[in-house]
Amino acid sequence: MSRLSTAIMRGLARRGLAVQRHPAWRRQTALAEHGIDVVLDVGAARGGFARELRDFGYQGRIVSFEPLAAAYADLRAAAAGDPDWTCANTALGSTAGRQKINIASNSDSSSLLPMEAEHRSAAPHVDYVGQEEIAVARLDDVAPEHLPSGSRTFLKIDTQGFEREVLAGGPRTLESCVGLQLELSFVPLYSGGMLVDEAISFAYDHGFRMATFSQGFTSPRGAMLQADGVFFRAAEAPTA
Repeated sequence: MSRLSTAIMRGLARRGLAVQRHPAWRRQTALAEHGIDVVLDVGAARGGFARELRDFGYQGRIVSFEPLAAAYADLRAAAAGDPDWTCANTALGSTAGRQKINIASNSDSSSLLPMEAEHRSAAPHVDYVGQEEIAVARLDDVAPEHLPSGSRTFLKIDTQGFEREVLAGGPRTLESCVGLQLELSFVPLYSGGMLVDEAISFAYDHGFRMATFSQGFTSPRGAMLQADGVFFRAAEAPTA
């Protein structure tokens, strides 16, 4: 490293900043190494995760699931013109049917679960502002139409505390997945939501191991409340 680079990095560090690889770059490197050709994007919101996949070089198929009508309309618009990006207007859970979802003022915090005080304290400007009736499907019921034989699948779940129910509805699909991304909550943000110890134990119990880890939701005082964990099959060697 040159003296100029060292001086710049030290200057940033004194200001509480650091230069590091973008989390999406690390994830895309892992997707390529493991030959991932289908990403199941559960809790797609307005398509930010899928657009990031494309921005960092992923060229395989994406299947995005989003239940909220307004967010789904934006998702469809984002996917327009991309023949390998499919969108479905549904939530995923342990049982199929209809449920009411709580709509948050920032949309991204909308959840089928009640919001906890820890969340409101960390983001006082965010609260529930209404409800919407949505469709809920089981992953095992909808995945087969999107996963050709031999697919190397990566399952991403970002469902604001509802991860346990999504996984409960997709045991067969999970068995076929090469990689998995879960939100890891360090404090209760949604009532009954899966916390970090349960999430990591679930992943390890099902044959996955942590590959990358990136900061997510933080409190105004800087405490990390949530992160994203990316896991891949423990016994599998990279294909690329």
